[in-house]
Amino acid sequence: MATITLDGVGHAYPTRDPGEAKRYALKPINHVWRNGRAYALLGPSGCGKTTLLNIISGLVIPSDGRLLFDDRDVTSVSTEKRNIAQVFQFPVIYDTMTVRENLLFPLRNRGVDKRTAEARVVEIAGLLDLVPVLDRRARGLTADAKQKISLGRGLVRSDVSAVLFDEPLTVIDPALKWELRSKLKAVHEALDMLMIYVTHDQVEAMTFADEVVVMKDGEVLQIGTPTELFERPDHAFVGFFIGSPGMNFLPATVEGASGHVGETAFALGSGYPSLTDKVQLGFRPDYATVSNDGAGIPVTVLRIEDLGRRRLARVALGPHEVTATVPHGAPIALGEARLEVAAHHLHVYVDDRRVEGEAA
Repeated sequence: MATITLDGVGHAYPTRDPGEAKRYALKPINHVWRNGRAYALLGPSGCGKTTLLNIISGLVIPSDGRLLFDDRDVTSVSTEKRNIAQVFQFPVIYDTMTVRENLLFPLRNRGVDKRTAEARVVEIAGLLDLVPVLDRRARGLTADAKQKISLGRGLVRSDVSAVLFDEPLTVIDPALKWELRSKLKAVHEALDMLMIYVTHDQVEAMTFADEVVVMKDGEVLQIGTPTELFERPDHAFVGFFIGSPGMNFLPATVEGASGHVGETAFALGSGYPSLTDKVQLGFRPDYATVSNDGAGIPVTVLRIEDLGRRRLARVALGPHEVTATVPHGAPIALGEARLEVAAHHLHVYVDDRRVEGEAA
């Protein structure tokens, strides 16, 4: 196992014109992946997740910075010498081998003695619920069972620096994803390995990882626990991307403990100096409620979405539309209503970055 340090690591593609600015697929970042932790790289397609994963595995040599495993500089070290296990989107297994032979293969290649190897295979098979099929050929198994074998091949080596997962559940039937996510989380807790998981699915990231790295356009926007990302998004994109539905944003002017959207005033939980540039108020639908009576901001209910255990309302505040929660059991009708937003869950963003206020 290892602690992995990204020391200004970035990757830019070469340009034809020496005077042209670098075109970064991954903008330089500094971070430490701690041994025994689970991390997720989360963001839309093309945001740099796989580039970063490939830099860690050695498939891509970064144009900027250094990569360290513990105190060893491995920036230019080959993949095979980094002792990395990687699990890909599509199962990498040998169909003609049994499940046991597939799991033994990485250990035999490294000269692990037979008794130790067999014991490790049984341990990993037990964690992944593969014991009943250990002596069956992989060819006849279901897609989720094959991906479990692929996961097992990555996990069976106890000496790896890290285990990297590149969207391993993409090809799995949605009904089985929850089970495999839960299983992978349990395996991580049992084995205490450094695991890094790439995904564009926020549910996968939030349920698997101790810390989530949110990326966009080659840049790391925020690194935090699932709770931190949900409660205090540092960037407007994080607020929009995390949560279903995402955070509401309204153009505003802010001064003191008040934010103004047109003629409408919002009470803020903190005080701010007079802010200029692009100012927005951000709040999650979870912390905004709409009702047909009571206090709050006058709005117009445009439609109601009944999701079974939760009801959401799409409301108009002047020319702007936001999403809010309808309290359980509360009657609600289209037309005039009142919107209440919890002041301590209202965030202020300047040029898409959250700014801190002072206690009001």
